[in-house]
Amino acid sequence: MSNSGTGQASSETTARLGIADWLCLAAAPTFAVMALLTGIHTSDGVTSCLGADASPLTGMPVMYLLMSAFHLAPWLRVISGRSVR
Repeated sequence: MSNSGTGQASSETTARLGIADWLCLAAAPTFAVMALLTGIHTSDGVTSCLGADASPLTGMPVMYLLMSAFHLAPWLRVISGRSVR
């Protein structure tokens, strides 16, 4: 992926890497929004199926929040000033 042996990456390869690097930043906010929307729109029917003694840590909102937390690493790199990739 270098131009005529000079060691420089082509602009197309650089553009693809740039898009991929920034695309990884989309996961955390997407999962956070999904957790919010799922938490707001969860009906009482779902919670009644779980029973009265069900843990509050069960369900899709918690899973989406965990996924959002697991995908925070790229954001932490950007905030700290390091490169995304």
